[in-house]
Amino acid sequence: MGYKTYNCPVNKRCGACEWLNVPYPIQLRRKQESIQELLGKYCPIEPIKGMAEPLHFRNKLISPYAPGKRGGVLYGMYQKGTHRIVPSKGCVVTDPESERIVEAIANLAPRLRISPYNEDSHEGILRHAVVRSSTATGEIMVTLVCTSLQFPNQRVFVQRLLEAYPRISTIVVNLNTRNTNAVMGTQEKVLHGRGYIEEEICGCRFRISSQSFLQTNHEQTQVLYDTAIEYAQLGKRDLVVDAYCGIGTIGIIAASRCMKVIGTEEKSRAVSDARVNARLNGVRNAEFVAQDAAKFMLNLAKEGRRIDVLFMDPPRAGATPEFLAAVGMLHPSRVVYISCNPKSLERDLVTLTGSGYKVKRICPVDMFPHTSHVETVALLTRNS
Repeated sequence: MGYKTYNCPVNKRCGACEWLNVPYPIQLRRKQESIQELLGKYCPIEPIKGMAEPLHFRNKLISPYAPGKRGGVLYGMYQKGTHRIVPSKGCVVTDPESERIVEAIANLAPRLRISPYNEDSHEGILRHAVVRSSTATGEIMVTLVCTSLQFPNQRVFVQRLLEAYPRISTIVVNLNTRNTNAVMGTQEKVLHGRGYIEEEICGCRFRISSQSFLQTNHEQTQVLYDTAIEYAQLGKRDLVVDAYCGIGTIGIIAASRCMKVIGTEEKSRAVSDARVNARLNGVRNAEFVAQDAAKFMLNLAKEGRRIDVLFMDPPRAGATPEFLAAVGMLHPSRVVYISCNPKSLERDLVTLTGSGYKVKRICPVDMFPHTSHVETVALLTRNS
């Protein structure tokens, strides 16, 4: 029996989906085997949770812009490992309407004298467009990253883009004047709409602003969080800490199942979003603190506070030694570790198991089909 494969007209040039020509069941098997090889010494690895149809799942598209031939504008994506822009039209993992919006911006810009940014001369206005779409509400947010908050024919540009794509509910201009690889700056202005869209995850509603972090695969995000909540085995008397909480997604989803949630995140803007999201869902038993996760945990330990469940979703580099030391001091009954990097997870499991924990369950989740990347959820319980 033959396996289905997916053809993409731009894959050879962009190189982002390195496994696209590998049949999807074989991709899943490879990821399962890699987690088994790396983490199977701790406990049996549960079957990987993949997608039924791994197409057009990305709800966020970032396109750079640059000067093209004869006054045109180049757009698309950077070829892997370079700053060479290659076309993205027809990409099989992005949202097709987001692609069309990116193209429309490239076509409108020269007509309205909005110059694309030149990385070599550092001249021009339009650097990037970030298009985010909501699966639940159908809303679309367009963020224009520019070297000025005001650009030529701004009102006409907004009007024409909305006429062509009425699903766009908000347009934001973000200021980035730095010579940097970072896409966005910190200052911005809303040109149309509320400045955010809303998404629904695991029955909860979340406000997504231009700089909010949210997983780009909505379907698999719900699978990931459902797995984490299942592993936590929450009870109505449990005190829960959501470390590296971002905009509060996991903590807010968990709140109805426990006594209280405390979320910690060093980015104050994300904490503001988390507080708004708690109010949006009528959650009164959650608080969010803008503080480095390790410092927050150490302060809890010094105060002699009790924790029943810890959710931790650290960045790709994993948790810091200070954070892991604080976990050992607080000794929560259950730790649910959500990881985007199996190697840093394995390193941190060595530390946690040396601090009196046992790994009980591990499950891979395929958040990024057609690539070698895999998310992993691990449950640790404290030795009695």
